[in-house]
Amino acid sequence: MSVFEHPSFDNHEKVLFATDEKTGLKAIIGVHSTARGPACGGCRFWTYESSADALNDALRLSQGMSYKNVMADLPIGGGKSVIMKPAGAFDREALFEAFGRAVESLNGHYITAEDVGVSPVDMVSVRKQTRHVTGLPEASGDPSPVTAEGVFRGIRACVRRATGSDDLSGIRVAVQGAAGHVGTYLCGHLHKAGAQIFVADMNVDALEKHKAEFGAVIVDKDNIYDQVVDVFAPCALGSIINPETIDRLKVRVVAGAANNQLAMLEMGAELQRRGILYAPDYVINAGGIINVTGEIRGDYDTAWVQQKLVNLEATLGEILDRAENEGRPSNVIADEMARARLEEAAASKAAAD
Repeated sequence: MSVFEHPSFDNHEKVLFATDEKTGLKAIIGVHSTARGPACGGCRFWTYESSADALNDALRLSQGMSYKNVMADLPIGGGKSVIMKPAGAFDREALFEAFGRAVESLNGHYITAEDVGVSPVDMVSVRKQTRHVTGLPEASGDPSPVTAEGVFRGIRACVRRATGSDDLSGIRVAVQGAAGHVGTYLCGHLHKAGAQIFVADMNVDALEKHKAEFGAVIVDKDNIYDQVVDVFAPCALGSIINPETIDRLKVRVVAGAANNQLAMLEMGAELQRRGILYAPDYVINAGGIINVTGEIRGDYDTAWVQQKLVNLEATLGEILDRAENEGRPSNVIADEMARARLEEAAASKAAAD
């Protein structure tokens, strides 16, 4: 099966496969849309079982970035990259420099940044080979805190709809992937707001800090779906709402930072049928890309970033209103809105050309 017949291929403008034998680099860069500007999205560094899994991730994530960026009303397109973590020892700095050369070969059509497994220090290595990189330590830095704030705002908005109150005191939240950067910052917000937190992560030892600082209850990663809580917040990898897990959820809200939480489109309807409010992931987790866009604009302004977060809440409200009024899943509503905005942008670009 070629890329063009791949079920996750969505008329992507470009898909680059980059290798470097010396460093062990095996990377895939997906440029989904440049209708609103250069495609921008983070680089994920992960141990994939196969190159097919890596390709699927790159295709789905890059499409999601187009939707995310257009729903956040950002002057950029959507793209994403994945690097298959080499087996055994490797020179991390050299590998990310090789990745930088791959980014440079796209002549500015793609701008990279951090994602899962990647740090601002890695972006410094990338920057040695290309200027098409953001999220650098001396500029906007780690986008995780802003991503977490946007997700927290989304959770609060959903709780308001479910309970009629903004007060999160006593609200029970199960955070999957709580030891990650975004998960940790999110737990901090939730604790400050008075929520009771249940946490799970592959890195169990790191959760001891959450227990000490946030009073979190540590849960086995395989049992996080079974917690009787108000909110399930997925903050790890995607496809975790699937036919095997959905019946285990005992929640009123699903709202988290992970990309592509729904394994398939139909899962949104299944959540709705069960009376579970779903916050489309690419709407509420856009804080990080908002933050790095502030850097891309060349005049990083905290007030601009904060206003974009406020606007995200309004967009989420519009989606949830339509879902309730039309009796249709929130993920379907969000996708329709995103596609309409992309089509409008593409038409405007074509007219200008």
